[in-house]
Amino acid sequence: MADTAKSATLTIGEQSYDLPIYSPTVGPDVVDIRKLYGQAGVFTYDPGFTSTASCDSTITFIDGDEGVLLHRGYPIDQLASKSHYLEVCYLLMYGELPTAAELEDFENTITRHTMIHEQMHNFFRGFRRDAHPMATMVGVVGAMSAFYHDSTDISDPRQREIASHRLIAKMPTIAAMAYKYSIGQPFVYPRNDLDYAANFLHMCFSVPAEKYEVNPILARAMDRIFTLHADHEQNASTSTVRLASSSGANPFACIAAGIACLWGPAHGGANQACLEMLKEIGSVDRIPEFIARAKDKNDPFRLMGFGHRVYKNRDPRATVMKQSADEVLDLLGVENNPILQVAKELEKQALEDPYFIDKKLFPNVDFYSGIILEAMGFPTSMFTPIFALSRTVGWVSQWKEQLADPQHKIGRPRQLYLGSAQRDYTDIENR
Repeated sequence: MADTAKSATLTIGEQSYDLPIYSPTVGPDVVDIRKLYGQAGVFTYDPGFTSTASCDSTITFIDGDEGVLLHRGYPIDQLASKSHYLEVCYLLMYGELPTAAELEDFENTITRHTMIHEQMHNFFRGFRRDAHPMATMVGVVGAMSAFYHDSTDISDPRQREIASHRLIAKMPTIAAMAYKYSIGQPFVYPRNDLDYAANFLHMCFSVPAEKYEVNPILARAMDRIFTLHADHEQNASTSTVRLASSSGANPFACIAAGIACLWGPAHGGANQACLEMLKEIGSVDRIPEFIARAKDKNDPFRLMGFGHRVYKNRDPRATVMKQSADEVLDLLGVENNPILQVAKELEKQALEDPYFIDKKLFPNVDFYSGIILEAMGFPTSMFTPIFALSRTVGWVSQWKEQLADPQHKIGRPRQLYLGSAQRDYTDIENR
């Protein structure tokens, strides 16, 4: 915990209470209210925890007003343009960029953990053929604790390390198998001669009947999607992982809980919602109609993929993602895909419209990632599983950090109770 030289005074009636104020490395000061209930007998009220720091962390920092996202102090645009996903994984997990030898060792470890237990194939086949890939991922990841007993003891640092490596390594395999199962194709085993992103694309799109070569532009775009979604501070799914972890749950159960939370359309489903909006627009000539609806305060329609709850300026991830989107569309073209034609023209018109410029409603990372995944050939049902794959390292890093924190305790939010006061039971014949 950071040192404090400041305090705040809270007055309730005639009684005053001094509350310590902590100053972070960057960001707003934090008032420590941990002893408030014991001293004053009152709780604070903060639905959604939008003004409450649930933990201290050294992993990720966001300044939404300035459009800043830092991982261990490094700007996301630098990491996405100069680094690659597994190097960012190392950075998030261990706090520093790796040396060449450290990175080689880490990449070898992840590469050689990509296969899943063969008996888990039967677990996939227990789902209905039309099961959503996210439903499959929640079940399979939660079931990993039944197959990897040697990495569920959270009190053992070595087991925590093994579990972390397994989750990062096996999540692409699990996501690809969920996709293959959903479209009725045979599972494709991972290949150790491919990098992390190329291996995932190969497992998704190759078939036994013919050879499949991964295009390096698509692999690079996939790697950037992974990198740009790797961690995002104490968002809903990360907070879910931390809350599950606070009870002492095993790592696979904690990550499965994070996947389940990410499935919500207000969280990980944003890029899917964006593509569904583009399908609703349907053609380029209807774009002005939908832009007009977005400006109409009396119309509930919203342009999905524009603006961001956290970022009140440009989404720092979107600039790099736009570059990848342009590269992918140049490679694959948009002539025969009306959805991508709508996306390109909508982006152009919105960026030139004073209404969107004044309100800083710029395309965000979900807008561009959805375009890329659509162009690659992924169905919208796979967008959130790919998000979950990407975010696994963030969840794992936050999970490890929490377990190593001597201050951590089981999460137990309080409430403002507005129900009935105590009353006596009434026999049924007298009701």
